[in-house]
Amino acid sequence: MSYDTDNIFAKILRGEIPSFKVYEDDETFAFMDIMPRSPGHCLVIPKTPCRNILDASPEQLAACMRTVNTLANGAMKAFGADGITLQQFSEAAGGQEVFHLHFHILPRHEGQRMGPAGVMGDMAEIKANGEKLTAALH
Repeated sequence: MSYDTDNIFAKILRGEIPSFKVYEDDETFAFMDIMPRSPGHCLVIPKTPCRNILDASPEQLAACMRTVNTLANGAMKAFGADGITLQQFSEAAGGQEVFHLHFHILPRHEGQRMGPAGVMGDMAEIKANGEKLTAALH
């Protein structure tokens, strides 16, 4: 399967679709999920094209994991989380819906379930959570 340059994350990287950016370096971009399953749910993507973990280069994966580590630790601090759930889905049968490699970071609290998938969040709350997460990274 080939990479679709018109996927929503490619459009976010090009600035064609707005996002709540929380972190960026030379190789990766992190932003808030607009359908959060927990407060502070964010995504980490490589800036270079790849569909998922199956066609990602070792360099893309290493860059993403460095950023995932940074954001996971920031999320623990920002949201007083008890833990982190990290999710990555590859191909439709694996649950992938956007075909650009991405990692979900979900701050978790003991005894609280994740919210339902596919439910649009409150944009003001997502923006505020993004600002909270960004502030915890510094």
